[in-house]
Amino acid sequence: MKLPVYLYGHPVLREVSEEIDNTYPDLKELVANMFETMYASEGVGLAAPQIGRNDRIVVIDASPLADTFPECDGWKRVLINPEVEILDGDSVTRSEGCLSLPGLSENVKRVEHIRLRYLDENFDQHEEEVSGFAARIVQHECDHLEGIVYMDHVSPIRKQLNRTKLHNIAEGKIRCEYPTKSAPRRKK
Repeated sequence: MKLPVYLYGHPVLREVSEEIDNTYPDLKELVANMFETMYASEGVGLAAPQIGRNDRIVVIDASPLADTFPECDGWKRVLINPEVEILDGDSVTRSEGCLSLPGLSENVKRVEHIRLRYLDENFDQHEEEVSGFAARIVQHECDHLEGIVYMDHVSPIRKQLNRTKLHNIAEGKIRCEYPTKSAPRRKK
């Protein structure tokens, strides 16, 4: 089932997510719905806060980017309670977008090499080193679990230049090809 993607300005996107355990109800169904939502929205990653859940769950399928970024080939994961460790290496600035900030993209500086620890949907433990664009996607999605959106990483001048667009997204004054949910209206 396709779920609405929560848009910039919604409070759930600013909350730190809670860890889950193997008693989490209907996890497999939720993961399937998250993948369906991500694919329908033409994304390569989706974090639970983006569908209104304050849980440490991320789905990623970077495979569509493999022609440009070979390290993304076959990189499909469910990350539960992920932990990212920054490894030595250069930072690279690349353009990023986000399903919760439709119509926007900005250059974001991120490290190119990380160590990732996580549980999969069966609660099996994994640890792997991730590089290149796949590492960028992981960092982007794990930021959501900390209440951070990529726009928090851009310069104040770039934020100012996007102020009207950000306001329109927060107010739900946008057109989007996938179902969305705006922030609750503030009482005047």
